Amino acid sequence: MVTVVEIGLAQRAAGTATALAIGTANPPDCFDQNTYPDYFFRVTNSDHKTKLMEKFKRMCERSMIKKRYFHLTEAILKKNPNLCEYKAPSLNIRQEIANVQVPKLGKEASEKAIDEWGQSKSMITHLVFCTTSGVDVPGADYQLTKLLGLSLSVKRYMMYQQGCFGGGGALRLAKDLAENNKGARVLVVCSEMNLFCFHAPCETESDVMLGQALFSDGAAAVIVGSDPIMTVERPLFELVFATQTLLPNSGHAITGDLSEAGLIAKIHKDTTILISKNIERILVETFQPLGISDWNSIFWVSHPGGRAILDQIELKLGLKPEKLKATRNVLSDYGNMGSACVLFVLDEMRKSSIKAGLGTTGEGLQWGVLFGFGPGLTIDAVVLRSVSCLGSRNV
Repeated sequence: MVTVVEIGLAQRAAGTATALAIGTANPPDCFDQNTYPDYFFRVTNSDHKTKLMEKFKRMCERSMIKKRYFHLTEAILKKNPNLCEYKAPSLNIRQEIANVQVPKLGKEASEKAIDEWGQSKSMITHLVFCTTSGVDVPGADYQLTKLLGLSLSVKRYMMYQQGCFGGGGALRLAKDLAENNKGARVLVVCSEMNLFCFHAPCETESDVMLGQALFSDGAAAVIVGSDPIMTVERPLFELVFATQTLLPNSGHAITGDLSEAGLIAKIHKDTTILISKNIERILVETFQPLGISDWNSIFWVSHPGGRAILDQIELKLGLKPEKLKATRNVLSDYGNMGSACVLFVLDEMRKSSIKAGLGTTGEGLQWGVLFGFGPGLTIDAVVLRSVSCLGSRNV
């Protein structure tokens, strides 16, 4: 007779979870960061706040962001004037837009990932959907299942209100699912829209203005599975180890209050110091089993957060400037897209590595780290192992 232990072992995969394909998507409307302050103050009827506009221009100049993508266009804002007033009741329209557009943008990223993967959608066994943009029941996972035409037996996991660490957290969950369910193929989708955090400028709320200078819209999808079928699948990165850490005495650093006026996000000045102060401790704990202690010997896939955070991480760890190149490129070209951002960096890492002819998806290096950080303060870290994929069809 078969024992319970044997049944359990038969249900589990033999190998490590692996990222098999990545897709990204943004709304079609691109906004230049240099001209955004004039646009932002005009559409929010705040042109008369000249001193505040100058302050906002300086924020945008220091951000290192060149362009961002938004679903909220001037036409939408004109139809919904409450969106352009500070703390005016507008939750209903924000939710109505998010219910449709968040899964729709997730669908676009998912289709790109599935196309690169090259396998049938019917092989997707699990769906992990992450967003901080809205809350509805049934959720965005349900809507995406319908939009993609996934199997009705797909096992869904909905992650709401995770913030910027959600991309790392979603991969961590996907790793557990892939390794504990033989033959599983997990579709991970992070889809974020700034529409809940869009607010008119206010003299007494500088944190709100910081969000207007940083955040943007984007979606990313990753297909994760163990034991790749090498004749038809092309593995990119092995997800070797994943962890999550809640930093002590840091609950005030990044917060978001949802009200009739939308989501008021605040980033405390302590955030940068708290992350840089704790990051090496987390790295040491994570990489000790591999005997790695030289942080320039690994490749970096970090959530951008903002320029100040990246500068402090680089300084604290003594990183060479090129180590955070992929992260800075994504921040420059897209802004901060919340949970989706670190997956954009993962995509940038593999594409730039392959184009440079480095032989692997991780700058020619075997080991790397993926970092996501957000409200809590919460830090998700994933140890990555690069897999050669110079023959990838779509890069």
